[in-house]
Parts: sequence; structure tokens; C-alpha cells
Amino acid sequence: MRNDTRLSRMLHVLIHMGRHEERATSQTIAQMLGTNPVVVRRTLGLLKEKGYVRSEKGHQGGWALGKSLSDITLLDIHNALGTSSIFAVGLSTDHPQCLVEQAVNAALTQAFDDAQALLLERLGNVTLAQLAEDFDERYRGVMPTQSHP
Repeated sequence: MRNDTRLSRMLHVLIHMGRHEERATSQTIAQMLGTNPVVVRRTLGLLKEKGYVRSEKGHQGGWALGKSLSDITLLDIHNALGTSSIFAVGLSTDHPQCLVEQAVNAALTQAFDDAQALLLERLGNVTLAQLAEDFDERYRGVMPTQSHP
């Protein structure tokens, strides 16, 4: 089963948008992500509906942030993408009358619900500005220091 990487990929794109003045074209973003521009437009269209990005057509067109990075949380983007469940693990429903299956599913459902609630809470506490600051710190850590005469 393939992982749904849309959240991490869109966060990546948004941080780049926050760091550049010029608009990013769907083609440029698609090259960065190794995907098709149609996929980029469809996915960013979901974010546009919520106002997180905006687009302009034409020669100087492209995608840009619609809100400040400090006004967008990871949870905002997760919700805008329409992701229903965070976990790919599912319940067995082959024998719904089986009491063992019922007990197993009840325990797993409660565990999944608790874990998802915690994860969503944490996503809501992290802004894209915080990710950008983390990037800045990492970038400073890999850049050679310049000595002054």
C-alpha cells in the first residue's frame, strides 16, 4: 500500500512559497515534486478553496501564498486536503456477528481514535512559520561560517 504523501509534499511547497517573492508555476512545482502539473493544480486547488494559496493566470501567473505562514497550521492543510483518516490500518469486518471480531474492533477503534485525536491536536499546534524557522536554523547549521578580517 502506498503512503499518502500529499500533506508533507504540500507543506514542503508552501514553505518554499513563503521563502520566494515570485509566483511558482504548476510546472516548476511539479518538477520539484517529481509529479505532473495537473496533480499540482488539483491539489493546490484544494488549498485555494480555503484561501491558503492563490493563483493568477498569464505570463506572470502562478501560485503564491494566500495567507501568512504564521496563520496556517499543519492541521489546516491536513483538513484542506480532505484526508479522512491518518491511519492506513483497517478493521476486519468479514464476520460482523463474531464476538471476538467485535471485541478486537472495539479495542482497535478506541486506540485509533485516541491516537488520531492526539495527532490532530499536535498538528493544530504547529504553524508553517514554525517549520520555516526550523528550516532557517538547519540552513544556518550547514552553511559555512565566514570569517571577517
